[in-house]
Amino acid sequence: MKILDRTIGPSERPYLIAEMSGNHNQSLERALEIVDAAAAHGADAIKLQTYTAATMTLNVRMPGFVIEDPKSYWAGRQLYELYEEAHTPWDWHAPIMARAASHGLACFSSAFDATSVEFLESLNVPAYKIASFENTDLPLIRRVAATGKPIIMSTGMATAGEIDEAVRAAREAGCQDLVLLKCTSTYPATADNTNISTIPHLRALFGCEVGLSDHTMGCGVSVAATALGATVIEKHFTLRRADGGVDSSFSTEPLELRQLREETERAWQAVGNIAYGPTAAEMKSLAFRRSLYIAQDMKAGDVLTLENLRCVRPGFGLPPKHLDSLLGQRIGRDAVAGTPMAWSLLATEVPQ
Repeated sequence: MKILDRTIGPSERPYLIAEMSGNHNQSLERALEIVDAAAAHGADAIKLQTYTAATMTLNVRMPGFVIEDPKSYWAGRQLYELYEEAHTPWDWHAPIMARAASHGLACFSSAFDATSVEFLESLNVPAYKIASFENTDLPLIRRVAATGKPIIMSTGMATAGEIDEAVRAAREAGCQDLVLLKCTSTYPATADNTNISTIPHLRALFGCEVGLSDHTMGCGVSVAATALGATVIEKHFTLRRADGGVDSSFSTEPLELRQLREETERAWQAVGNIAYGPTAAEMKSLAFRRSLYIAQDMKAGDVLTLENLRCVRPGFGLPPKHLDSLLGQRIGRDAVAGTPMAWSLLATEVPQ
């Protein structure tokens, strides 16, 4: 599959998405700086989130509408207030997308309801994201799939059955290009809760491209996911975590994004194919194997012993596996120390 002119699949390095989310801190200037930094440090795409507080939740303080988990970064915050702070104003989308295009960077967004899909279609986005909390919203998935654009869907907390329902809904509504992202819906996530062994299993179950939406710190989990076949990596991205913001504490900074790009590409290159024997690059190194060499000056008719036939480097003599069969045999011509042992050195008959 492709997003714009970039192929996504095992034949290409992982497609790297920088998730802006609310890290613009309600500054368009900062949002554009994030786009510039993402492009400069190796991202293939910048991703937005398209919603308003009113399309996400209700402006009430009833149970469930306030984050009560004391361990949450957003503990005590009203959902409406949080989304009001984090949302990307819709009139910013066009200039952000224009800035991304100037860098050759794809820009698309997570849609959260039908109105956001209609708006994003007016901007001709090249793809859509379905967030992990929306992967059970089958009407939304069908509406996005009807656009015919590629869909990248986070699996989050979804069971295999729920993922199956979402995939079926997308495909039945017209989606032909689908990526599922293994995702742990905690912010930040820990490596021990990431379970990236699920990545090849998702590919086998659903027959589509699979990647990772990575909320862990560092790049180790993404590198390991690449080795397991992830073809898309998504990371929250900010200019500086110290600047604060709703997502800043678990977001990647520019130099970290550069490292992520380099290390996931290295991991992809390292996976390669099933291969045995020397590669083309290793052929010269065969010389550093051990092999059998004449270790003392010998005359025709001398008997090969452990003193005059030794296993040493370099590797231009007979392989060491022939040592036992050679011991006790006579050589048929003179040989000086340092002569590689060869079958042609053996006497065809015992000299008289």
